[in-house]
Amino acid sequence: MNKRLLTVLGVAFLVALGATLLFYGLIASRLQRAAPQMATQMIVVASHDLQRGVMLKDFDIKAVPWNAPTLPKGAFSDKSALVGRGVISEMSDGEPVLEPRLAPREAGAGLAPSIPVGKRAVSLRVNDVVAVAGYVIPGSRVDVLITGSIPGQHQNGPELRTILQNIEVLSAGTNIQRDAEGKPVSVPVITVLVSPEDAETLSLASNETRIQLVLRNPLDADKAEPPGTALTRLFRGIGATPPNMQAKGGPVRARPKAVAVKAESAAAPPPPPQPIVVELLRGPSRSAEKFQ
Repeated sequence: MNKRLLTVLGVAFLVALGATLLFYGLIASRLQRAAPQMATQMIVVASHDLQRGVMLKDFDIKAVPWNAPTLPKGAFSDKSALVGRGVISEMSDGEPVLEPRLAPREAGAGLAPSIPVGKRAVSLRVNDVVAVAGYVIPGSRVDVLITGSIPGQHQNGPELRTILQNIEVLSAGTNIQRDAEGKPVSVPVITVLVSPEDAETLSLASNETRIQLVLRNPLDADKAEPPGTALTRLFRGIGATPPNMQAKGGPVRARPKAVAVKAESAAAPPPPPQPIVVELLRGPSRSAEKFQ
């Protein structure tokens, strides 16, 4: 009796196990058919950090699997098409190489392909003071100040004005790559990116005035409106009007001070002279004599 019961229980267990496996098999197959098929593609990424201005070589890029239905816009799947193209925007290790970050084909590498269409690169001769003690590096944002005398108004002394604001530094000397440590570097020339109109202004200013660069926060895009200053304001106080200048800029003639003139009074007769008194001592007696 016990043997027959154990046989029945064993057969029931096997039947339940088979039904369970069959059920899970059917569910798994349906889920697999319902799931979208993810096509594995290849995408070209940077094999290490890439700086602006370098020319891509075979070891600079690599192809890795990309588990997504489509590639990002402007991405590449064949790295042979990228060898020899210049980099115009910095890329990090493992970042996909996109078309907007590369110079056009046959454009080469270096600074020239990094200049956007419609912009100009202007070089300025600088020193440690002008270059903010060497802290103006590629990628910095600066303002340009000039110091000079207005033609025809040399008697007023030099004046200082801000002529350009928030312009990008393309290169410091021959270096177009930013130093990762941000160390100051003394360079004789700094190249900035400006519009054609600002290029004319900057070229004239570099020849006729003294230029000073002012370093600014790259996140500060607000345009200030400084009034400028003159040498006379340093001695007369901020807000003082330069001497010998009218509101329109013309010279002011010095006005003579008004002097109060008293009318001469009518001639009066002189007062009579005072008599001279002489005191005489004669023994115990004393006397005084008056003389006119």
